[in-house]
Amino acid sequence: MIKSMTGFGRAELSDESHRMLVEMKAVNHRYLDMNIKLPKKFYALESRVRTLLKEYAGRGKLDVFISYENFTEEQVNLKYNQHLAREYMEYFRRMSEEFSLENNVKVVDLARFPEVLSMEQAEEDEEQLWKLLAEALRMAGAQFVEQRCREGEALRQDLLGKLSGMEELVSFVEQRSPQIAEEYRTRLETKMRELFENKTLDENRLMMEVAVFADKTCVDEETVRLRSHIVSMRKALEDTGGESVGRKLDFLAQEMNREANTILSKCNNQEVSAVAIELKTEIEKIREQVQNIE
Repeated sequence: MIKSMTGFGRAELSDESHRMLVEMKAVNHRYLDMNIKLPKKFYALESRVRTLLKEYAGRGKLDVFISYENFTEEQVNLKYNQHLAREYMEYFRRMSEEFSLENNVKVVDLARFPEVLSMEQAEEDEEQLWKLLAEALRMAGAQFVEQRCREGEALRQDLLGKLSGMEELVSFVEQRSPQIAEEYRTRLETKMRELFENKTLDENRLMMEVAVFADKTCVDEETVRLRSHIVSMRKALEDTGGESVGRKLDFLAQEMNREANTILSKCNNQEVSAVAIELKTEIEKIREQVQNIE
């Protein structure tokens, strides 16, 4: 299945106690580049998150946003710093003795001093958190892949259509090229007869000139390789075996462009030149499209 590199997935799991939200989106990138934003309490799970996400993306710049809320009353604990409270009381005693003041500090006063009493987030079971997070990630990942596949199918159909159009252009070049050498022979022979009106035409010289021209303008090798690349690309598009094929398609498009450039440089005919330019245009469109494929 061909997959686009652009996609979006979202999943939300919530009940009376928790709410987990996962959003993921991706755009084109040469490799897999993951940017994950998650709450502090999930930092220890980041490596597991990255491993799971690789099941859903092989290439692309992937941004993942994770948010989590705990609605239970037990989510915050009150912490009493006994050592610090004792130090406060010791200093109050010294101050009372040094300045002859009454040491009238009450419990409620002591509790107001910094860090004597503090609130801290309650620890939650890491495996339980991972179970909830993994479920949300898989739900978002499934939606993400579904969209990628849908866009990938549209890309596949478009590329297959372009390849069929390229084959027609290659067929024109293959049919027209042999005629060009014969037309050159006819023009050259006419020219030579005009120049050597009263002399015998040197057939060997004529054949040699035509042979040199035919060799310089022959594009048989290029059209054969171009057809081979078209076949390889069509095969990759029709049967991927679940593998990422974007890089392979990009390589084939580069090779196609190389052959089209050679055809354009060799051709000595306006019609073939126009077709070669059209070939290059179609190949460039293909190269742009395969940049979107995983």
